[in-house]
Amino acid sequence: MKLELKKEFIEKYSKLTNFTEYENIINKFLRKAIRINALKTTIAKTKRELSKKYRLVQIPWCKEGFWIETERRDLGNILEHQLGHIYIQEAASMLPPIILNPRKNEIILDAAASPGSKTTQIASMMKNTGLIIANDLIFQRMLPLSHNLQRCGVSNTITTIMDARFIDYKFDKILLDAPCSGTGTIRGLTQNSFYTIQTYSQNKVNNLSKLQKKLILKCYSNLKPKGTLVYSTCSLDPEEDEEVIQFLLNNSDAKLEKIDLKVKSELNLNYNNYSSELKKCIKLWPQFYDTEGFFIAKIKKP
Repeated sequence: MKLELKKEFIEKYSKLTNFTEYENIINKFLRKAIRINALKTTIAKTKRELSKKYRLVQIPWCKEGFWIETERRDLGNILEHQLGHIYIQEAASMLPPIILNPRKNEIILDAAASPGSKTTQIASMMKNTGLIIANDLIFQRMLPLSHNLQRCGVSNTITTIMDARFIDYKFDKILLDAPCSGTGTIRGLTQNSFYTIQTYSQNKVNNLSKLQKKLILKCYSNLKPKGTLVYSTCSLDPEEDEEVIQFLLNNSDAKLEKIDLKVKSELNLNYNNYSSELKKCIKLWPQFYDTEGFFIAKIKKP
């Protein structure tokens, strides 16, 4: 049985990447990945304990990240997870905090934080110093966010519930992991894959793009001078990725910064005549490393 993709989806994505390779990988289940939480343990200790039961494969862009090879589908029940020593986190989603590069004692906004995978990663990188504002729009999303912050021993984070378009404060760095269509998360015959495919439409993508443009403009305005904004989505649609960054460049003094990571990327700048500046962004297709698909841009304020 294969995923049944909509005709408009096939036609569009055939123009964006090698569709045969793409369709082949999205019909396979996603590899399980974990990130070791340095706030509660060490990489060496937890890797040693886990290696007694599972095979670990290093994720190339994250020293704390590993693919974990096991038949178990319930990793949330293992002791290391319950103790907060590991966080079950998709490999590609570890990239945005690494690119944000949070430092000790900075003031950081995670504009759309729930369920907290990237928030906890940022807190670990900051060694629980400084301040993180972990915001989300929906009250119900606070429960998993708060639970994960507590489980992982995060103590430098305040949670807020509001529309990020109305946050008015100056931050050293901001992560905007924007609400999106989630097309990069289509992997295997799962409930998420079916839902994402069934609800996909160009109209939905266009509406999300409008929201993302408003969010990125507001987040950029909330940066201190010399501040950094990382914009990311788990969508592979240009309207939610390249077009949003092009909009920011056209409507602000924002500058794109080349991402200093050896990660394969494939952007289609001919899709809507985007600026060659966008080559500095990363579009990680799932067939490159057997991950989810992700788009990431690093933006600097003069």
